Formats: sequence, C-alpha cells, structure tokens
Amino acid sequence: MGCERNHGLIAGAVIGALLAVFGGILMPVGDMLIEKTIKKEVVLEEGTTAFKNWVKTGTEVYRQFWIFHVQNPEAVIMNSTNVKVKQVGPYTYRVRYLAKENITHDFENNTVSFVQPNGAVFEPELSVGSEDDNFTVLNLAVASVPHLYPNAFVQVLLNSLIKKSKSSMFQRRSVKEILWGYKDPFLTLVPYPIDPTVGVFYPYNNTVDGVYKVFSGKDDVSKVALIDTYKGKKNLDYWTSYCDMVNGTDAASFPPFVEKTQVLQFFSSDICRSIYAVFGDELNLKGISVYRFILPPKAFASPVENADNHCFCTDREVSNNCTYSGILDISKCKKGRPVIISLPHFLHASPEVSAAIEGLNPNVEEHSTYLDVEPITGFTLQFAKRLQVNILVKPAKKIEALKRLNKNYIVPILWLNETGTIGDEKAKMFRKQVTGKINLLGLVEMVLLSVGVVMFVAFMIAYCACRSTRAK
Repeated sequence: MGCERNHGLIAGAVIGALLAVFGGILMPVGDMLIEKTIKKEVVLEEGTTAFKNWVKTGTEVYRQFWIFHVQNPEAVIMNSTNVKVKQVGPYTYRVRYLAKENITHDFENNTVSFVQPNGAVFEPELSVGSEDDNFTVLNLAVASVPHLYPNAFVQVLLNSLIKKSKSSMFQRRSVKEILWGYKDPFLTLVPYPIDPTVGVFYPYNNTVDGVYKVFSGKDDVSKVALIDTYKGKKNLDYWTSYCDMVNGTDAASFPPFVEKTQVLQFFSSDICRSIYAVFGDELNLKGISVYRFILPPKAFASPVENADNHCFCTDREVSNNCTYSGILDISKCKKGRPVIISLPHFLHASPEVSAAIEGLNPNVEEHSTYLDVEPITGFTLQFAKRLQVNILVKPAKKIEALKRLNKNYIVPILWLNETGTIGDEKAKMFRKQVTGKINLLGLVEMVLLSVGVVMFVAFMIAYCACRSTRAK
C-alpha cells in the first residue's frame, strides 16, 4: 500500500472502528433481544414453547425399582438379629407419559391450575426379570399395627386375626404386588370397614397428583412455574413452621436465567415436602450447556448439623432426640403408617440408622439426586430422582410376630431411580431454536468486534508508518 493513499488508510481505520463499535453495541442489544424472546417463550400460555412442553413432556421418563430381598426372615423374627438384604433390580416402568389435565387459566392472577395423572407401564426389556418375580419383604400391614393401634387391647384382638390369616413379620410378594398393591389376608379379616389393599405406591394408576396452581409468569417471568398452592393450600399440614410451606416449582422447569449461586427449590409430593438443590458442575448435554444442581447432604441432615431442619424432626425416639441424619419420617403424610424416606442405601445417613441392616453399599454416584438445568430458559433437560422407602418396625409384646424383637428397625423395602433425558430430536430442536441462535449471535458479535479492532489497528499503524516515511 503506497504512502500516498492516506485517505484510503484513514477510511479503512474508520470502517474498522465502526465495525468494532457496532459489534460492541450489538452485545447489549443482542442480549436484550435474547432476554425479550426468552421471557416471551417461557411463559405458560397457549402458543409458547414452554407451554407445549409443559402440558406433556417430550422426554421419556422411567422409574427403576430395586427390591430389597430379605435373606434371613426367621432369624430376625425369632432372635432379633440384623436384617440381611440383597437388592435385586432394576424393574423398570415408564411414567409421566400422560398429559396434564383440567388445565385452567386464571388471567387475573396470572396462574394456571392442573392435575398430573399417574400411570406406570412395565418395560420388560429394561428390567432384569418379570414383574411377577417374588421376593421376601417386610409385611407392610403387620409392621404398621403398633403404630396405627397403640392400644394393648386392640393389639390383642388384631394379633388373633394376624395368626388366623397366617401372616407374619415378613411375606413373599411379587414386584407388581409390592409396588402397586395386593389384598392383604390379615386386613380382609378386620371386622370394620377398611381398605384391605396394601402396596408401597397404592393407589397409583388411574389417580392424579394435585391440584397444582402455578404462576404463568405473564406479569413476572421470575415467578414462572413457581407453585402458588397445592391441593388448594399454600401449606401441607404435615410439618410445623416453614418446613410445611410449598416452595419452588415441580422441578420440571425453573424461572429463566439461572445463576450458579442460586439455590433451586422444588416440591416433591413423593416425599411430602419442599426441598432444594445447589450448583455442582457445568456439563455438556447433547451439545447444550447445562448446570448440574445436586441435592446436598445437609438437605436430610439432622438439626444438630443443619438447624434449618428442626421442623422435619417429628419422632424423637427414632431419630435419637433429633440427632440422626439421613431419614425423613413421613408417617403423618401416609395416614399414620410408619414410612421413613431416605436416600438409597441410607446414603449420607448416620451409621446408627443402618446398624441393624446388612447388605447395603451407599454410593454417591449411583444414589444421589441431581437436576441438569439449561440456565437461559430454566428448563430441566435431564434429571435423576433417587430415594428409598423404608418402614419403621418396633417391638410389640401383644403382636406375636413382633414380640421377640429387642430393638427398632428401619427396614428398607425398595429404592427407586426416576430418570429423564431430553431426546435427540428435542435436543436438536432446542439447539436450533435457542442455544444455536444465541451462539450465532455471540459469534457475530465477536467477529465484528475482533475484525473491527484488527482493521482499525492495522490501518492506523500503516497510516502512521506512511506519515513517518513522508516526514523523512
């Protein structure tokens, strides 16, 4: 380039400066356009991307069950030995495949009400055996008697019915019966009206969860999908103080623009409480950047370790005066039945909790709960919800099947892993409609800024060089 072309060099520098300035301006303007688009599309109203996926998830969700097969039932009944268990599974069911029902918009309060139908379809190709496989497990009806009927006289009467039905502390049942219900021979003999059907998740099929009322986000996107009421109330009536509040979303999505510093709160009807997750890692899921939020150990910690959990301690005897971690007594939520929730294999629980159980092997990788959330939209694109269902068994002198026990047992029945991952087609569509456009805009911004700066610097250096040569 000749030195006499000063005007051309200046023009080039000006063009470079303009490109750089345009690139710099495009950054906040582009971010504003993205934010405006996202805020529009995450609102729960007809026609938005969020609403379509919210009504019926496009992700296939599965529940895998591992049954704890009791190896030494007679030794436990006769000598109160430790319970030896062996997990067998997975037995897999497809769940959450039904669309939300009774969807009602309240445009004045910007809320949406709905119920979530429950259904489970067995997937034999994803299971280790048939749902007719039989295992030795705790007898749910017999184990519940001392809790539901503490009166000694009533226990004597019920004991006669237990013996007449030839029931005991343990029983042989199929996977299908354990999960979804069976007519208990002892309960069928009870002379007053009572549902004789018993099962860990009975009733489930053909039932609904809700009514939920959530915010649509129309007036305030920071509230989108947050639960306003559950079954018509803002509280559960299971716990005291703030522990009883229904907080957060249902974990399927969260308000957009999620930060790593956030604590994501969500409500789970399975454990009858609200809970939370904290940031753990940043991952790439099928070409989409997601934040992994994990359920922290302190969520189920004792009040001694986490004072915020004081109102979740309801049984001071079982929890050793609220000093044991890793268990949640949800008996009030289960009509008095002694159901204890924990993480699988009593992960993060106090050693004393599982001292009477042999055959457990807690593993953080296999037994932790996590949510993989796309931070811009707040959509949960992958998750794993893992929990264990246990029954508290206490000695009962008037119940022959339980009278030789000399200690309390928290007996694991099963643990489950509910998982869902965005499908390949959905991921492709998400990349195209959301992350792809954002990345393209970011690339254009950087190219314009970089090219502009390089052009400006190069032409200015050349211009100065020409001026210097002319001066000599």
